[in-house]
Amino acid sequence: MIHGTWEPAPAARWEDAFLTGNGRHGALVFGDPQDDRVIVTHHTLVRPNNDPADTAPPRLAAALPALQDALLAGDANAAEHFTDDRPLRWVRPFHPAFRTRIRRGPFGNGVATRRSVDFTTGVVTGVSGERRSEVFVSRADDVLVQYVAQSGPVVEVDLDHRLPGVPAALDVGRGIASARRETVLTLRARYPESSLGYTGLTLVLGDAGRTTVTASGVRIEGARRLLLLTRVRRHERATETDTARETEALRALAALAGATDDLPGMYARLLARHTALHGPAYGRVALDLGADAAERALPGSALLGRPDSPALLERLFAAGRYHLLSSSGLLPPRLPGLWTGDWNTAWSGAFTTNANLNLQTASAVAADLPEVTEAHRAFIEGQSTDWRDNARDIFGARGIVAPTHTDGASGHTYHFSREYPLHLWTAGADWLLVPLLAHEEATGRRDPRVTSLLGELAAFYEDFLTRTGPDGRIVIVPSYSPENRPRGGSWGAVDATMDIAAARHALRAAADRAPDPDATRLRALADRLPPYRVNDDGSLAEWARPGLGDRYDHRHLSHLYPVWPLDDINPYDTPDLAAAARRALELRGSENDSAHGTLHHGLVAARLRDAARTEDALARVLTGDYFHASLMSAHYPGRDVYNADAAHALPALLIEALVQSTPERLVLLPAQPARCPRGRLTGVRTRFGARVDLAWSPGEYRAVLRPDRDAEVELRSPAGASWLVLRAGEERTVSS
Repeated sequence: MIHGTWEPAPAARWEDAFLTGNGRHGALVFGDPQDDRVIVTHHTLVRPNNDPADTAPPRLAAALPALQDALLAGDANAAEHFTDDRPLRWVRPFHPAFRTRIRRGPFGNGVATRRSVDFTTGVVTGVSGERRSEVFVSRADDVLVQYVAQSGPVVEVDLDHRLPGVPAALDVGRGIASARRETVLTLRARYPESSLGYTGLTLVLGDAGRTTVTASGVRIEGARRLLLLTRVRRHERATETDTARETEALRALAALAGATDDLPGMYARLLARHTALHGPAYGRVALDLGADAAERALPGSALLGRPDSPALLERLFAAGRYHLLSSSGLLPPRLPGLWTGDWNTAWSGAFTTNANLNLQTASAVAADLPEVTEAHRAFIEGQSTDWRDNARDIFGARGIVAPTHTDGASGHTYHFSREYPLHLWTAGADWLLVPLLAHEEATGRRDPRVTSLLGELAAFYEDFLTRTGPDGRIVIVPSYSPENRPRGGSWGAVDATMDIAAARHALRAAADRAPDPDATRLRALADRLPPYRVNDDGSLAEWARPGLGDRYDHRHLSHLYPVWPLDDINPYDTPDLAAAARRALELRGSENDSAHGTLHHGLVAARLRDAARTEDALARVLTGDYFHASLMSAHYPGRDVYNADAAHALPALLIEALVQSTPERLVLLPAQPARCPRGRLTGVRTRFGARVDLAWSPGEYRAVLRPDRDAEVELRSPAGASWLVLRAGEERTVSS
């Protein structure tokens, strides 16, 4: 089994529950035939936790010149006082809505249970004897669908909000309306000390039997099959969801799917509408490492105990691709993707833009998932007004500055402290725009919305980059390298390498789209930025400012941003700087072994053609007990802290190790891991407009390119360097 996974028992923990989602609604499915529980989530569910007055960006622009003067005069700690003295404010935390429960009578001992998830359809199935439950979240109809066959003589159905960490003061109300074979269950929740809340509705359809109302739901006797349709709506203002309208919408959807006396047919039609969208998206790219058939047949939990198995890498690649697609829609994936079973979600279950979100979505273009890129674009567009406030209030500038930490709705910068001066970080908008630029390169079409955002980012840099050194070079001050501090300085410093790379990239990208004389002015500003610095250890320095030393044992690799994702430093065009970057990787510690640090290390190593370090990163992730039985990952080893970084970034690392591209270059097998001596990777999308199928074995490779536009690119492969001339619609094969 490559395109799915299974377990021989129900999930005992929500972290092990199988996942399904459509980028809006999510579901964690336990697969228990006696107590069929499905935790329902929604991207918009974030709990109010601050006074709105405390969630505006700090108004510090008037104090910025004095801070710049102090830092340039040698006051290394000056930035620690650049604050409005507010305490650390966390963004609004992501939380689950409720769980649907279908409790059935006992059916005897010794009946085998099997639960599975099919990545090609997004259907999670639980089977025990004749009893069967199937769950998916429709990408076509934005509804959670649960179909139960052979439900048993007596079934109780309800919506249960009592999940771990639920606030004791959560105000919950219920509604139950039942007539004939139809029941509507409603759960209305209002947050403590707030007028905001959310409503969940489940339409329950039975094919027969008698329904009676219980304290929290309904009791159904004599039904052979049930179909449940569930939606969640957040109350964006102090008005509740129109439950009558939402109920009619669910009824209309059910009617569209067919007659209520044919629940199997209704379910099949709903599923077909969904799989018509989900299936082709999931199937565009695939990895086959020729794993042993017996190992492919193992349950996921058993396969995780075989870290050297090609079958494990195949399944984790497929699972990561599936989970990334399933969590992307209204927004891209959060720290936990789209799923949580606990109200106390680590780091607010938010979006962290200084590594985590960026790593999770790293495969979107090469893995041909425009659904993820579109979700990413919607995330940026929804926050851009707040980004302008950040630029104005903190820096006194035009343009945009992205926050490091956001709940997905507000883009204001208000999560910062002395040790984490995240309000000083200016590189975030550039990093967030990189996937959109790569998507444009892959499709050959420029998006005017991206052009507009680049123009605003360039305007910010024009207003912010006003300080110069004795050599006439721009000095970036203040400057912050997430989430590190230099030796001989404090967290807020001068000329962080990442800030230099981001500013140069943004200005040049904006100049490429601007008319003269604007383009000339922007390029001139980019050219005045300081060069990268190589320190006394031969390593690319994290701060280009002389006198600021490196702290090597850190989970972030921000100073290697010009290597990955930018390609500003690479082994072909800048070999000396690439050698310094490789030295930086050699010296970098893993600090707390966070998964994002390990995957980030591997992605940089792959760009540098360092196969040994790419292999080492994979080995650490596969042997570190990072994955739950659900094949969703954890932030730390030992399955500590549910987090999607490793699960979603692993496909990106494997693709980068096997196929890389820029608009002018194709690199085959740049950092082939030792654990992948042979295999086949199909459907990879390049940034010059071709799709690539690559097959390889020891000493051999064969790549088939299918370009959709003309291109001339340099080919780098184990056979050396050459040039390829591609013509739209003409297949081209290269091999050793």
